[in-house]
Amino acid sequence: MAKQSPGPEWIPYARQLGTELQRLRIARGLSQEHLAYAAGITRYTYQKLERGESSPGSPANPSLRNIMAIAQQLDVTLDELLPKPWPDLGG
Repeated sequence: MAKQSPGPEWIPYARQLGTELQRLRIARGLSQEHLAYAAGITRYTYQKLERGESSPGSPANPSLRNIMAIAQQLDVTLDELLPKPWPDLGG
């Protein structure tokens, strides 16, 4: 099965998620390094999530495990963390 690339709606959504991660982290007085360490990911990985990129020009596509770990450390539900509306990923 061929790997699908994210649709055009994903790029702005990944950026919105990054903005929300940064907002929540700052509101709780956490550094990127502290939050990343507590969530079990590297600071570099977390920084990329806040930028909404996995590499320059490529939108972030975080694993469910990473998003769940970050949400737990921020003391929010996934529904509170993920921006709305969700993008249409149906194809």
